[in-house]
Amino acid sequence: MDASLLVQYVVIALAVLLSAWFVAKRQFPGAVRKARLALAVPLVREGRPGWMRRLGKRIAPRVVGGGSSCGGCDGCD
Repeated sequence: MDASLLVQYVVIALAVLLSAWFVAKRQFPGAVRKARLALAVPLVREGRPGWMRRLGKRIAPRVVGGGSSCGGCDGCD
């Protein structure tokens, strides 16, 4: 396989993955949040190496504060 063809395939694969992630975040925010949480929880447990804990904290979804003016739609970003 030619190197330029391989680069082209990698670029196309990245574009497809990014667009699929964007659609999933927009159409299924609850499912994406649950998946991120399921991936992050095992990584941040006690006894894990520091790099693994940092990765888990980066993957974990942000904590949503339920302020008095919040309607609970989870649309705040």
